[in-house]
Amino acid sequence: MADNNLPPGFRFYPTDEELVVHFLHRKDGYLPFHPDVIPDLEVYPYNPWELEGKALSEGSKWYYYSRKMQNRVTESGYWKAMGMDEPIMSSSNSRKMVGMKKYYVFHIGEPPAGVWTNWIMHEYRLPDSSSGSTSRSSSRKRGQPKLEYSKWVICKVYEQRNDGDDGDNDTELSCLDEVFLSMDDLDEISLPN
Repeated sequence: MADNNLPPGFRFYPTDEELVVHFLHRKDGYLPFHPDVIPDLEVYPYNPWELEGKALSEGSKWYYYSRKMQNRVTESGYWKAMGMDEPIMSSSNSRKMVGMKKYYVFHIGEPPAGVWTNWIMHEYRLPDSSSGSTSRSSSRKRGQPKLEYSKWVICKVYEQRNDGDDGDNDTELSCLDEVFLSMDDLDEISLPN
């Protein structure tokens, strides 16, 4: 997705709270948002390495809307949930939960014996109590057909590097840093007096 509707110099680097409050809540409530940068994509038929050009790309991360599904199986493997849902709290009111976040790891092969990969997905969803917003029920009253969009999620997919970095820290080592880190023992370093 080469054109992400952002002006030159702007980067899409949202926090978890911003993804839920400014994007997912608006999508769930059929509210317009500008710029409209996150595309709709039924992700689960795609392997993670096939997302390039289909999702919003910011650096090494891909963002897209999808519908919440139980079956997260692709042609080559499946997304396996890791741990429990993590609440996303409001920064302005720390007692207010604005969303939930779930972590997934892509495994190649058939469940449950697939091979673990470095592909990670964060799936953001609204808390269960906020699904079924009033704007949706009022639109149905006006004679529009009932569509099941109440389970929208935002997915962020990236390939975790072997050093454990998820790509958020793009600093590089200087030549001197690499030399010092390659030395096994500080005794080998001779400094001038």
